[in-house]
Amino acid sequence: MASRSGDFIVLFARIVIGWLFLTNGWMKLMNAAGGVAYLTSLHVPNPGFWIWPALLGELAIGITLILGIATRYASLFTFVYLIIATALAHRYWDYPAAQAGGQYAHFCKNLGLMGGALLLFLNGGGCFSVDNALRNR
Repeated sequence: MASRSGDFIVLFARIVIGWLFLTNGWMKLMNAAGGVAYLTSLHVPNPGFWIWPALLGELAIGITLILGIATRYASLFTFVYLIIATALAHRYWDYPAAQAGGQYAHFCKNLGLMGGALLLFLNGGGCFSVDNALRNR
């Protein structure tokens, strides 16, 4: 059963991972000032600049994964993006005890997303993807 449903599982994985990034990128776009404030609290230099690559990166990850466009490249980009985001924003050991648990949960979530990104890199977009449609043209 697992081998017969593999393409649906890849599609589902692409959609749920992509949706997470698409909605987060959209929220940053709708409230760039809040994103700048968050980056400022993390002591990111020039947060007014860095919010734009962050939100554009998240929107691009979301769109490309959901549609299955350049899935392997998008997955590698996602993996690198998550390393940076995790190292920057989810250093749970630097937070007060009251916040450390929440940050640890985000840290672990990002590790899981990294694993998902690597699996998508390994597998590609599957048969329900733009990649596959272009390959079969």
